[in-house]
Amino acid sequence: MKRYFADMHIHIGRTETGRAVKITGSKTLTLSNILYVAKNLKGIDMVGVIDCHSPEVIEEMEALIEIGDLQPMEDGGLLFQGKTTLIPGSELEIYDLSCDGPIHVLCFLPSIEKLKDFSSWLTTQLKNIHLSSQRVYTQGRELQKKVKELGGLFIPAHVFTPFKSLFGKGVKQRLDQVFDPELIDAIELGLSSDTEMADHLSQLHRYSYVTNSDAHSLPKIAREYQALLLDHPSFSEFEKALTARDGRKILANYGLDPLLGKYHETTCAKCLTPVKPGIDQCPSCGSKNVTKGVADRIKELSDAESYPDRPPYIHQVPLEFLPGIGPKTLKKLLKKFGTEMVIIHDATLEELREILPEKTAQLILKAREGTLSLHAGGGGRYGKIKEEE
Repeated sequence: MKRYFADMHIHIGRTETGRAVKITGSKTLTLSNILYVAKNLKGIDMVGVIDCHSPEVIEEMEALIEIGDLQPMEDGGLLFQGKTTLIPGSELEIYDLSCDGPIHVLCFLPSIEKLKDFSSWLTTQLKNIHLSSQRVYTQGRELQKKVKELGGLFIPAHVFTPFKSLFGKGVKQRLDQVFDPELIDAIELGLSSDTEMADHLSQLHRYSYVTNSDAHSLPKIAREYQALLLDHPSFSEFEKALTARDGRKILANYGLDPLLGKYHETTCAKCLTPVKPGIDQCPSCGSKNVTKGVADRIKELSDAESYPDRPPYIHQVPLEFLPGIGPKTLKKLLKKFGTEMVIIHDATLEELREILPEKTAQLILKAREGTLSLHAGGGGRYGKIKEEE
């Protein structure tokens, strides 16, 4: 059994022909580029690509299988060039009478055959099968049943973000109002929350938490991820890790400090002034476009009196967030260390000093130790690292 890194929420921006999949995604965010970057630059062992239901993406997967770059695994998933495992999935939006506002969910399938069955079924449930994050015109429980019928995994996505999430709206919505609790495999936290915050909701205590990048561009891959203890990276091994079966488990979640997330504080989305909870008009510019922060939303929903024992949630800062690490410097680091995972987790201070000024090398160590000083984000703006004197 070994440690493997997994980022299970990565979008496809375009197909190889240039057709849009995730309209807001980068044009360079193709399936092949995702797999190459995850394997060779990021050091991620397993990726969940959540726009694989798109017919042209399925064609690309089949083409990669034909030339031998993707190899279907007996226990689920597809191995890319002998190293990084692709778990095909789909992010979908539900908005039925049982829920308050649209909710995004992640559905993962074990094989390309099951994925094709799912894609065929989806053509009867949504308007445009070629695009990402489409609204399905069926109830949440029916979607769950279909995913389980195909041997898949079902995970509510970024559950606290103010938009398109299970707990993002103002009512005290419960998970069991929308979904069958027995057919949920894990909960995805999102960039403005962590384990400690989420565990204030007792209804989530029974589920494992996953932390993923929700990448809309190649550099954003692995800005959040988890370390898993597995025999090898595959669909069935991932499924076992989510329920801590047969010695498999989540070792740790690595995510942004919630202060760095775009929606941590309640903030005016127009002028980015922090706003006190309960005030719906910005005291600075008068705008009523106030976005409730995740921290305040969780306070509204908090009901837990005790907390489960969980894997550690380690506040991780992506290299691109650190002052002094631009594209040229990152290229030098990758040339020496190979992948970002090695730089973030394993490189010593002495090794980093060979490439970086002392101040920048120390920032990487402080990020690893969780001792950086931060400015909170909100209203759609990321938090920032405080510059030291």
